[in-house]
Amino acid sequence: MSETHERDSVFVMKDITAGAGALGLLGYGMTGVLLGLANAGLIEVGSMILGMVIFYGGIAQFVAGLMEWKKGNTYGMVAYASYGLFWFSFGALLLLPVIGLAKTTGGPGAIAAYLALWGIFTTILFIGSLKMSKALQFVLGTLALLFFLLAAGAATGNSMITVIGGYVGIISGFAAIYTALAPVLNDIYGRDIAPLG
Repeated sequence: MSETHERDSVFVMKDITAGAGALGLLGYGMTGVLLGLANAGLIEVGSMILGMVIFYGGIAQFVAGLMEWKKGNTYGMVAYASYGLFWFSFGALLLLPVIGLAKTTGGPGAIAAYLALWGIFTTILFIGSLKMSKALQFVLGTLALLFFLLAAGAATGNSMITVIGGYVGIISGFAAIYTALAPVLNDIYGRDIAPLG
């Protein structure tokens, strides 16, 4: 009678896929700067912003969310995919009345509620970011403030609040660009040349 011994094999898989965070943050940051410039009254809202909203804000962030899902990162998946869908919905708010599929955006109260809800969502993500880098905390903190300022501007009709929100958006967008590109540069140079805190 012979005994058969099976050997247990352990396979270790190393994740060598690229990090999606830089793409997601750039999708917000670059689009956010442009929209901030428009809210501040420094440039006009036009097809350039709508193109960025759909293709870089929307598609890039949604793809980054899918990449984070593949890595098993629930926070990154929820954040990037949700903000990607935010940009798609924002683009739809701008386009649907123009192409005749909706009469209006629903008025100032509807826009205020829409923006306030995104502010609440961002505040929750900000709380989660307290265990992450200071740079990401700054991005999400200023983004939450931006949503609440834009909601207040829409609710009250006070254009000065929207202008202030525009400047906060510019700051938040540039912070996101820095937070996205710092790990890219750090990875290239093999050391921290751009700190994230």
